[in-house]
Amino acid sequence: MSAREPGEIMTEVRALDIERVSHAYGARRALDDVSFAVPVGSFAVLLGLNGAGKSTLLSLVTRLFAVRHGRIRIFGHDVEREPGEALRRLGVVFQARTLDLDLSVRQNLAYHAALHGIGRRRARARADQVLAEAGLADRAGDKARNLSGGQMRRLEIARALLHEPRLLVLDEPTVGLDIKARADILAHVRSLVAAGVAVLWTTHLVDEVAADDAVIVLHRGRVLAHRPAADLVRETGATDIRSAFERLTRAADGDLAA
Repeated sequence: MSAREPGEIMTEVRALDIERVSHAYGARRALDDVSFAVPVGSFAVLLGLNGAGKSTLLSLVTRLFAVRHGRIRIFGHDVEREPGEALRRLGVVFQARTLDLDLSVRQNLAYHAALHGIGRRRARARADQVLAEAGLADRAGDKARNLSGGQMRRLEIARALLHEPRLLVLDEPTVGLDIKARADILAHVRSLVAAGVAVLWTTHLVDEVAADDAVIVLHRGRVLAHRPAADLVRETGATDIRSAFERLTRAADGDLAA
C-alpha cells in the first residue's frame, strides 16, 4: 500500500477508486466531480453516450492526461504519486487500434513484453497462455494485418493481459465489430473476472449490459447513477436497461435546461 497522508482514514482497497475527478479542455468541462469505485474481482460497466467523458476518464486513469483535480487509485496506489506501482497492475485496451500490423501476432506480444521488462523465456510462456485463452494460438505466426477485426481486438486483450495485471480497462472495445465478434469478446472478458481480474468495460451500447452488472451511468461528464443494472431498472420504473438509461439522461438534460 502507498503511504497515507497524516490524518487520512484507511479504507478498503479497491481495484479502481475514482475520487472527485474533474477535467476540462479550456472552457469546456469534460468531467465534473466524478466519483465511483470498482471492487476487486468485479465486472463494472461505464455506460454513456459518445462524448459523455468515458475516454477522457480512461486517459486520466492511464496517465495519458495528468490528474489535476481529484484522485485516482489502482489497488490503493495513486496514479500521480506512484505511477509505476499503479500502472503495473493495470491492463488497457484503447478504442483505437494500436497493433503493429506489419508484425506477427507473437511479435506484437514480444514487443509489449519487452516494454514491461518481461524476460524472453517468461514472455514466450505468457504469450502461449494468453493466445490460447484468446483462441489465437493457431495464428501466432500470422501478421496482425491478416486477422479479422474481432481477432485483432482479442489480440489486444491478450497483449493487455501479458504482464498479469489485476485490473483491465477497455474503452469501447466492440466498436465496429459484428454481433458475433462483439458477443465473443464480451464473453471472453467476463470470463477473466472468474480468474480474479477486475474489469471496467466502457460502452455506449446498452445491450452489452447484464442484469447483475454494476453500472456507472456517465452523462455530460457527470455520474448519474452507480448501482446494479437490475436495481437501476427498478428504481427508474423502466422495463429494461435501455429505457432506464434514457429516463436518467433525459431527466439530467431537463435539469440542465431548467
